Amino acid sequence: MSEEKKDFGEKADGFADDAKKTANEFTNSAKEAFNSGDNKKLLAGILAIVLGQLGVHKFILGYQKEGFIMLGATIIGYITACFFIGSFIVLGVAIVGLIEGIIYLTKSDEEFFNTYQVGKKPWF
Repeated sequence: MSEEKKDFGEKADGFADDAKKTANEFTNSAKEAFNSGDNKKLLAGILAIVLGQLGVHKFILGYQKEGFIMLGATIIGYITACFFIGSFIVLGVAIVGLIEGIIYLTKSDEEFFNTYQVGKKPWF
């Protein structure tokens, strides 16, 4: 029975070593990506504030579906602006872009990178 425990312990040690190696590789690759200029915080933040209603900042971060949602809502808002309801749609989408821009710019570089580029959090 002790020999089985010894084999199990060796397997567990090997698994733990593999897990540590994989974690270190992931950490190093994340640090390289973070330091390589792939962090798009400033660009996404400014575009969200200036052109937020068009969803340009979503496209910059790689969120095509969300970018098309914002762009489509803005277009529908402009089309229905003659019915007065469209003005509220455009204003709402612009406010979402403004809020996202402020959030992007107030986060630290590392927090922004982990949340929006690694974690792929599409809204707020």
